[in-house]
Amino acid sequence: MMLDKVSVQEYMAQVGIEARAASRVLAASTTGVKNAALQAMARALDANRDLLARENEKDLAAGRENGLDAALLDRLALTPKTIDGMIEGLRQVAALPDPCGEITDLSFRPSGIQVGKMRVPLGVVGIIYESRPNVTIDAASLCLKSGNAAILRGGKEAIHSNRAIAQCIEQGLADAGLPLGCVQVVQTTDRAAVGAMITMPEYVDVIVPRGGKGLIERISSDAKVPVIKHLDGICHVYIDAKADLEKAFNIALNAKTHRYGVCNAMETLLVDESVATAILPRLASAYKEKGVELRGCDKTCALIDAKLATRDDWATEYLAPVLAIRVVASLEAAMDHIAQYSSQHTESIVTEDYTRGRRFLTEVDSSSVMINASTRFADGFEYGLGAEIGISTDKIHARGPVGLEGLTSQKWIVLGDGQIRD
Repeated sequence: MMLDKVSVQEYMAQVGIEARAASRVLAASTTGVKNAALQAMARALDANRDLLARENEKDLAAGRENGLDAALLDRLALTPKTIDGMIEGLRQVAALPDPCGEITDLSFRPSGIQVGKMRVPLGVVGIIYESRPNVTIDAASLCLKSGNAAILRGGKEAIHSNRAIAQCIEQGLADAGLPLGCVQVVQTTDRAAVGAMITMPEYVDVIVPRGGKGLIERISSDAKVPVIKHLDGICHVYIDAKADLEKAFNIALNAKTHRYGVCNAMETLLVDESVATAILPRLASAYKEKGVELRGCDKTCALIDAKLATRDDWATEYLAPVLAIRVVASLEAAMDHIAQYSSQHTESIVTEDYTRGRRFLTEVDSSSVMINASTRFADGFEYGLGAEIGISTDKIHARGPVGLEGLTSQKWIVLGDGQIRD
């Protein structure tokens, strides 16, 4: 759909109007209706595999022509396995408990009224994401199950794939008797659509950007709508003086090398000077076998073969087989380093000392803080959320992996029987 900037604004306003109206319908819908829509979407995806493959090939052909690298093309591809995963994801979300309508903290007041809290949807959620078309289904399913209308704006690289997925979503909504405004995939690749979405608080209640740092910085800077996001994943593992060194070796290796291009991969390893001689040479050998480039402080370079780290290395999210290593004098020095350079995503301490571990939990200010575990566990599925819409390093509303509950809020409710205030 070719639209000039004026018509893009009009188009997005209409999308917003329909989403706002649909959000009221969704708020009144039962769990059964929402689950029926999710199951119907799964059936529609299964029945339209040929359409999905055909439209996805258009995106892949354009990507190859435009010089997209192999990694981006892989993320863009809707293989049979990817489609199977999308179908299974819809069914898994349908099986999750519905957070909406849950009443907690209900108690009587001296006046005789009962006061409590009810969990409710946020309303309309706008999600802006880049190349992976399967995110369209992830986002649609989580928003729908949590009672939110969704406006989904994928990357231009996946426009044909996303339009085909949108057809399956619309079929599922129609089969369940829900308005198509419950989930809308933006049909234009014009960047003005993003600018409109993030500046219409009358229609959109929250924005969730998923993509590179540049995208998220732009949205955070320009949005007039609250944003749930994280910019960087500069995650740390600290090997304490009281660490079990076998645990430390396994955790430090897994946190860096399990996957490189993910936000919960360790980017800086901190090692207490009292155990550095015992653990660093063994770790360096293991990292070398996996092709990881090491950059270290003066003390690190004296113990192992590593490039001398610069200040920028401590503040970099590599998303690659590169690791910064710093030898520190104490737990306090490790926490000082984290406080200065962390992006408040995920930090882990390896220690057998209960008191030192508790201090780390209390004093380190990140969205996930761990004892004796790999940072790679900072994930909605691993935390038992079933699925996640993203990670938030903000301190207000959602923090850490954002699942169904993170896409809801609470309102106060009062139950009375004719009471009046004296």
